[in-house]
Amino acid sequence: QRLRLLPAADLAAELAAGGGGGGEGSLALDLGCNSGDFSVAVYKHLCELGQNLKLLGCDIDADLIQRATDSNPYPESIWYLTLDVMDPVWREAALRPHLDRWQRASFDICFCMSVTMWIHLHHGDRGLLDFLRWVSGLCRTLLIEPQPWKCYRSAARRLRKLGRDTFDHFKTLAIKGDVAQRIQQFLVADCDMELVRCFGNTNWDRSLLLFKKCSLN
Repeated sequence: QRLRLLPAADLAAELAAGGGGGGEGSLALDLGCNSGDFSVAVYKHLCELGQNLKLLGCDIDADLIQRATDSNPYPESIWYLTLDVMDPVWREAALRPHLDRWQRASFDICFCMSVTMWIHLHHGDRGLLDFLRWVSGLCRTLLIEPQPWKCYRSAARRLRKLGRDTFDHFKTLAIKGDVAQRIQQFLVADCDMELVRCFGNTNWDRSLLLFKKCSLN
């Protein structure tokens, strides 16, 4: 459903405007890739326009990464690895060799599909802002899908129904309400990014926001 909201031509145009890796093609990173369904789908979506894309998918769940690897139909162009994006040492050890392999300092595009809420709940306001600052410095184009506040409440409610305490940071979060708007404001004001386009909302009422680095202008 996400891809129906994402014109491949628009994404390809942004990649081309940012350089797109030249003859080596574009380098993409899918953070929180789960079992790889979106990674494969967006790869096919962009390749339909002749994009030469190399995509790395990362997730904290090793079992999901194994499933993604086992079912990968494009092992020559898509790779997967286990990664906790909130661990700076792990991030450097995992991502630097991949960038060095293609002699790149950053990715052309990063996809963050429905991961911000989990980072926010487990690491608090500071953790969310640290993540946004890091990922915006890691790429030239960023496609992000923040979960709305009602998803936070639903996640906390599910946890309580399981007889477990709520998330450590849930009751103390200052960033709440229109979370997508707050994320947009921070990326623009503090991370040298500009909003290119909002592609609308998915069936889950989540905005798809495309940003690019202002320094590319």
